[in-house]
Amino acid sequence: MEFSINAQKDFWDARFQREGEVWGNISSATAVYALALFKVHGINKLLVPGSGYGRNTKLFASAGLDVTGIDISPVVCDMAASFDTASVFHTASVLDMSFLDNDFDAIYCFNTLHLFYQKERIKFIDECGRRIKDGGLLFFTGFSEDEPSFGKNRSAEKNTYESRPGRPTHYFTDDDIRLHFRSFELLVTGIFNESEDHSQGPHEHHLRYILCRKSR
Repeated sequence: MEFSINAQKDFWDARFQREGEVWGNISSATAVYALALFKVHGINKLLVPGSGYGRNTKLFASAGLDVTGIDISPVVCDMAASFDTASVFHTASVLDMSFLDNDFDAIYCFNTLHLFYQKERIKFIDECGRRIKDGGLLFFTGFSEDEPSFGKNRSAEKNTYESRPGRPTHYFTDDDIRLHFRSFELLVTGIFNESEDHSQGPHEHHLRYILCRKSR
């Protein structure tokens, strides 16, 4: 199993060139939920890895947060800069965010972590941990084992399947997501059912989410 950053970039560039605003221009319901939590915890400076074309960053920026997005696709970062003019976007891999400051109050990451093999997932989480302050928050979502697509493609790793070679999708169980974030203080985790209507037609995703905190 080999993860190729260039192959991922090419895939997402092609998809956004072909489909544009794939998931519409309304923020994910998980972003609305996360924003409410961030307000309770007094979050001001937010990092959004896998920021896409800005449908979630725009929600946070509109609420007054200082938002930075990062995405591997230059095509989608150009889209984001037009869609959300209040946030700052960088074209780069989330596996190396060393060019960013390490003073973010929180991270919001929607459906990006499950797009990697285990080695890269751990590296990604470690990168995120280095970007936030002590006491900072991480809110992540990813596919759960309740997804209709679970187990439908070639098995690559435990609960990870490939729609084609080098194109993984991981499905998180409750124990699994807790294990991935074991170096952080768990605050809350659960399932979020989210409806979508895009190239696949109307359907519902069963997303596992986790909110945790970096130790002080």
